[in-house]
Amino acid sequence: MKRRDSIKTLLVGGVASATLATTSCRSDSEVLGENTEIKDKGYGRTEAEKLHDEKVQAEICLVEHELNTIATLCDLILPASETAGSATEAGVPEFIDFIVKDLPTHQLPIQGGIMWLDGESNRRFEKQFVDCSNAQQKEILDDIAFWDEEDKTPELHPGRIFFDRMRNLTLTGYYTSKMGINDLGYAGNRPNLWDGVPQEVLDKHGLDYPEAWKPKFINHETRDDAAIWDDNGNLLN
Repeated sequence: MKRRDSIKTLLVGGVASATLATTSCRSDSEVLGENTEIKDKGYGRTEAEKLHDEKVQAEICLVEHELNTIATLCDLILPASETAGSATEAGVPEFIDFIVKDLPTHQLPIQGGIMWLDGESNRRFEKQFVDCSNAQQKEILDDIAFWDEEDKTPELHPGRIFFDRMRNLTLTGYYTSKMGINDLGYAGNRPNLWDGVPQEVLDKHGLDYPEAWKPKFINHETRDDAAIWDDNGNLLN
C-alpha cells in the first residue's frame, strides 16, 4: 500500500482524532492563509473569532527562510499524487504559519527544529536544507522519520521530535483542507432515504398516513427541500 493510501486509511474513520486535533478551527472550504477572506458567509466563525483571526494573520512570526523550509518539508511529507495535489497546493504552509502565531507553544519547537535541520544539513552537505537535492533531503528525513527505542543515535533525537510535530501539523492541515477532504472521499453526514414507518408496523397498530401527507415527505426527489409549516403547525410543503 502506498504511503498516502495508508494515511488516508488511518484518517477516514476520524479526521479529527486526538493525534491530529492539535490546532485551532479553520475555514470549512479553505485553509487559513493570506488569501482567505475572513468575512466569507460560509466561514462559520463568530464576530469575536473573526477579529481574533484577523489580528493573528496580521502578525509576523516566521521569516521567509523558515516558511520556505516548512513548504519543502510539507511536500516531502505529502507530495502530489495521481488523485490530489501536494501539501503546498492545499495551502498547508499558510495553515502552519497561522497555527504558529495562534498557538505560541509551537513557535520555539518549530523555529528551533528548522535550525536543527539546517545544522544537520550543513554538517552533512555544507548547505541549508532547502538548498539540498531531493535525495539529500530524503536522506536526512529517513534518519529522523523512521526509528525505534533502541536506536543508537541520540544526536538525532531533537530532529525526530521536530519531524513528528511537522508531520502531525502537515496531516492536520492537509486533511482538513478542501483538497484533503476531497481526497479522503469524506462526504460528511447525509440523511438516509426514508420511506416512512413500514406498512406492516402501521397495520399492527391500526394506523396509516393521511394520503395528502405521503407525496409531501415520502418523495426522494425533494428530500433535500426544507419543510414548510403554517403558524398552526400544519405541514404545507
